[in-house]
This record gives sequence, structure tokens and C-alpha cells, in this order.
Amino acid sequence: MAISLTKGQKIDLTKGNPSLSKLVVGLGWDTNKYDGGADFDLDASAFLLGDNGRVPSDSDFIFYSNLQHSSGAVIHTGDNLTGEGEGDDEVIKVDLSKVPANISKIDFTVTIYDADVRAQNFGQVSNAYIHIIDEVTGKEIIRYDLGEDFSVETAIVVGELYKHGAEWKFNAIGSGFAGGLYALCKNFGVNV
Repeated sequence: MAISLTKGQKIDLTKGNPSLSKLVVGLGWDTNKYDGGADFDLDASAFLLGDNGRVPSDSDFIFYSNLQHSSGAVIHTGDNLTGEGEGDDEVIKVDLSKVPANISKIDFTVTIYDADVRAQNFGQVSNAYIHIIDEVTGKEIIRYDLGEDFSVETAIVVGELYKHGAEWKFNAIGSGFAGGLYALCKNFGVNV
């Protein structure tokens, strides 16, 4: 059974399971019925970060226009433009064995596409979550439900995988930003 995390909680992924290497990171959400009528397009992204908390290069930013890292360590399976249906809305696959040595963290984010133009924010989104599945066994390892803590934010750092010595851990972050994807890119050192 998966471990359910709360905001700020950290958990070891590989210490008790040293063979764990291929992960499926699923992100999902629903939009509230009083959303103003415009379609919601939420986008999951991954930032591969160095020790300084910034991307070593712009190609270390994985999103709907750059679906695969050159190392093969992180692969975005594609942009879901509507978020309709059950289950994960967007999926990012991670192979821990392929993560380059200069990468110590992988931050997972969700942003609202064209949020300013469409007058949308995370106060209009519910049931947002991230979960990590062992790709080999298909078992859910951890799940973090974000709750309804957001209002005017247009971007959220949902959680991060990070290296601690030789082990990989996960941190449930749940931190909101105004300014959408642009603000996240600036925060993580991507040239936009």
C-alpha cells in the first residue's frame, strides 16, 4: 500500500528498495464546476537541478515542448490539453540509473497554460495530486494530495526527488507561485 504524504514530509525511496530505479510520476487534477467557462490546460514539467537549485542548462527543463532529457533519465509522455478522464492527467517517467551526476534534484511542477488571459488560478482546481509508481512492479509507492490550499497561484512546485548521499528521497513541497511557468523558469534558472 502506498504511503500518503503531507506537505513538507520527506521519505526515502531507495534505501529500503535499492533495486528501485524506474519511476512513473503521475500528476492529476480536476477543475471546479464554477471555472468561468474557459477550458483549463494544466501542464506538468520537471526541472533537473544541480546542487545550487538551478538547471545546469536550459535543456534540463522537461515540459510539453521538450519531452525528453538528453540522458534519457526523464521523459514526459505528452501534453494533456483538457485534463478530462480518470487517473493521471500527465505522466513523467524517471530512470534514476540514468540521472547525470551533476543533477541532485528533480522538481515536479504544474502550471496553468495562459492563466492570465483566461483569468484562471489554482483556486479553481481541486483534487490535485502527485504519486510515484514503481514502473517494474506497477505498485504505487507514495501519494501526495495537495488539498485546497491555493487561491491566486498559477504555478505549483508539487514535489521533488532529491539525492541524499547514494539514496534518492522524495519531498512533498506543495508551494504555490504567481506568474505561471515564466516565474518557475526564472526561479530555476531557465533562460526565457
